[in-house]
Amino acid sequence: MDFRRKTRARVVRKPQYENLEIKYPHNVSLYRTPPIEDIKINEFEDLALERLKVLRILEQANSKNLRFLSDEWKESVNTELNREGLRGYLRLCMGNTVNPSTDSNKYEQELQARRRDYISHFILRLAYCRTEELKRWFLTREMELFKYKFSSMTSTDIKHFLELNKLDYVPLNDSQKDSVKDGLYESTVGQSISKIEMLDFYKVPFTQVLDLVRTRRCYLKSGFAYVNTHDFVSIIAVIQLNEIEHGLQSAQKLIREVEADERIFHLLKSLHTSYTGKDYALSKEGIVSPESLDQLSKKSFPICMRSCHEYLRTNHHLKHGGRMQYGLFLKGIGVTLEDSLRFFREEFTKKIDGEQFTKRYEYNIYHNYGKKGSMISYTPYSCLKIIQENAVQDDCRGCPYKTNDASTLKMKLASYGLSSTHVQEVMGYVSKGHYQLACGKYFQIMHDSPVELGVHHPNQYFEESQNVMGNRSTKKLSNAKQPNRNRHGGTENTQVMNADEDDELWNTAKTQESTYNSMQAEKSAWDEDLDLTHIDC
Repeated sequence: MDFRRKTRARVVRKPQYENLEIKYPHNVSLYRTPPIEDIKINEFEDLALERLKVLRILEQANSKNLRFLSDEWKESVNTELNREGLRGYLRLCMGNTVNPSTDSNKYEQELQARRRDYISHFILRLAYCRTEELKRWFLTREMELFKYKFSSMTSTDIKHFLELNKLDYVPLNDSQKDSVKDGLYESTVGQSISKIEMLDFYKVPFTQVLDLVRTRRCYLKSGFAYVNTHDFVSIIAVIQLNEIEHGLQSAQKLIREVEADERIFHLLKSLHTSYTGKDYALSKEGIVSPESLDQLSKKSFPICMRSCHEYLRTNHHLKHGGRMQYGLFLKGIGVTLEDSLRFFREEFTKKIDGEQFTKRYEYNIYHNYGKKGSMISYTPYSCLKIIQENAVQDDCRGCPYKTNDASTLKMKLASYGLSSTHVQEVMGYVSKGHYQLACGKYFQIMHDSPVELGVHHPNQYFEESQNVMGNRSTKKLSNAKQPNRNRHGGTENTQVMNADEDDELWNTAKTQESTYNSMQAEKSAWDEDLDLTHIDC
């Protein structure tokens, strides 16, 4: 028998990861020193868009009226981070620190996540230092991200963080805690005495934690506040806020130098309005015929596209901005190039002859579908892109929630079948500048079903509408025990639902439309001079 001692295999650490460990020693950072490494322009853009997705997920969670850092709020954020493939950020947010000696591969992934987090923060500083409005949005989201990551740290993690950042905060020792224990018991809500005794507490000037003082979440004595580990983030958050504010000021001074590179200039300038969701360049759901657009516009189009459709039907013309906005939307829902040409030709030639249409407008349609010119298949506009559009006289482009005055928008909503109560609910969001939330409310009213993830893209609105209508149609057919009418003989109907393909569905839509028509009596009784001065539009 061989009794020679067997040595355990050594974990070989790659030099580049040891370097990352020195640069990024903790999951939570104060972002004090700008990174100095060189990165490629593609990675620069990827890192920026990746972090922008994270910040928008935080904003989306807050729009659901979930209490910040509650279990429900965290679950919403974590679900979306996972759905979007942002597992590096998910790992940082959940505080799952990996032991390098037990799982070197996961530890290397964690180091890479720290690197991406660190560099992307400084990239977004360059994009959001331009205006006060952009600064406010960025600061709000970054502080939410910082507080979420910090709230997931253990007492050991916090002590390590304080040491790394040379912050002179030391938790009370046992004798110090014992001298104020009664006050700690009374001020620490929702914890048993045994758990309170296990918590670390920090003694700081009360002026550093005014938010905790205001909500009575700390013990006050002789001008000092005693803060437990769970609320300690309030102290560090002030430091982080000051760091970011100072960093934005510094970035603003450097922005002209950075933007000397034209590629970076265009990326940074358009970053805030960049669409980071699903790609709707081509519909994967099926083909939509022009003949079904009138019906679809009443139920499945968001107001911005329904307005374009109605404007085109009434005026038989759209200016360039309107053609781009509506034409690309139609492309995204499944209108083919040939049908798009036919649809616009039939409308435009009610005012001009066919030769004029061919010369002035046909090329643009081919161009949008990537068949002429640069041969790029253009993507439909997102909500952010449309909201940024300025109103133009005699054109339908832009977001009606933003471009229409209160009276016009109110009458439009009423004409679409909304009751006075529902109109006011939508207008409540509009008055605060929450145009996408207003669109989500409109969807909920029209479909009696909310949009779980909010409205971020007109084509998403259409897709969600079709899903809701499809679910209702399927349920109705199932209850009646009717046979599957899939014309293609498959088990799953991938055809987009329209007037030709699903009679049952459109019978339902007609019934709902009759309901809307009956509600027009409300519109005639509506006070034309309704006082909306309390709504800041």
